[in-house]
Amino acid sequence: MLGVLIDLAPLRVRAFRRLWIGRTISGLGGQMALVAVMFQVWQSTGSTVWTGAVGLAQAVPLIAFGLFAGSLVDRVDRRRFYLLTTTGQAVCAVLLAVQGFLGSPPAVVLVMVAAQSCFVAGGGPAARTFVSALLPREQLAAGLALNRIAFQGAMLAGPAAGGLVVGWVGVGGCYLIDAATFAVALYGAFRLPELRPSGAPARPGLHGVLDGLAFMARNPVVRGALLTDLAATVLSMPISLFPLINAERFGNDPRTLGLFLSAIAVGGVVASFFSGAFTSGTRPGLVMLAGSALWGVSLALFGLSSNPWAGLGFLVVAGAADTVAVVSRGTLVQLHTPDSLLGRVSAAEQIVGQAGPDLGNLRGGLVAGLSSGGFALVSGGVLCVAAVAAVGMGVRGFARPSPFPKPPRSARSPWPR
Repeated sequence: MLGVLIDLAPLRVRAFRRLWIGRTISGLGGQMALVAVMFQVWQSTGSTVWTGAVGLAQAVPLIAFGLFAGSLVDRVDRRRFYLLTTTGQAVCAVLLAVQGFLGSPPAVVLVMVAAQSCFVAGGGPAARTFVSALLPREQLAAGLALNRIAFQGAMLAGPAAGGLVVGWVGVGGCYLIDAATFAVALYGAFRLPELRPSGAPARPGLHGVLDGLAFMARNPVVRGALLTDLAATVLSMPISLFPLINAERFGNDPRTLGLFLSAIAVGGVVASFFSGAFTSGTRPGLVMLAGSALWGVSLALFGLSSNPWAGLGFLVVAGAADTVAVVSRGTLVQLHTPDSLLGRVSAAEQIVGQAGPDLGNLRGGLVAGLSSGGFALVSGGVLCVAAVAAVGMGVRGFARPSPFPKPPRSARSPWPR
């Protein structure tokens, strides 16, 4: 039974433990700040167009600059670059706090959010390279599962805490708490030594980006992992359909809508808690295919369900399947990417994780507009399963055991425990 619980062994590595705690707390602060941004923009405009623009302000810099930032991560000391980008995020949080206390037009808020996202475009890929640098190979999946449960925990607790803080001290105070959490993140990374990429540094500018894209196109396992993730998110992302499904079948009750939004995160936390069941295996590609297919099946069943409790159950299963797929995707990327290219591939992984759901929500909304919410969910789930099956059969070696055996003790992580 203990073997299926989340593996805490990576937390015995002191450097990883400090980094994980810092990123967990700053992630919680980020979710609180997002509530403050949405509340401030809504109070200023009363427009869903403006609140929708918040997501656009976050996504565009990641997509526009992510690959170039990833190439830079593969040229410089990753620790120093992460400290620089995290400091930039903290400065943006302080500026948001200042304008929150003084008041400013919503356009100014969006500009600051976009500026902060520019730093995330670089800091995210840098942070993703730390897992393989700090942990032995056999603990990579467990470390990624710990990162995932921290993310899911922040998604669950952060918005609720942000709402309470905004109601208590206002948006300025919420932004200020977010800024303070970056101090913990900086401390977690400050004591790391220099972490330069091994091998030849990335070529500058567009050449380095093209080298990274060529590697991803050439490597079947990395390509399969990214394609599987896109298949799951672009074809069957359900979030934009929740209000319509709630209105069509469940009386437009806001309490039901809130439960729909929470159920996927609950499933993710449960899967992370029992992640030992899937992080200790040697076939992360096969696990990712199974998780992605189960995501599609669960959402199709949700689209057919007329019982709210059954629907919530399908969403919990979908959330668990998503976590299984995301952790397995990260494991495949870490294991099959040379360290000299890890920044660029991690940037692509970050872009896929951001753009895929956005495109999937857009697809769902367009299909539902031409048919119904139920049809959009069911058709998306079926297409997702078909696409995942196509990747499994068409990408050579994707479902095979990992070619990386456990290293001998002398080759394992030298970091203090």
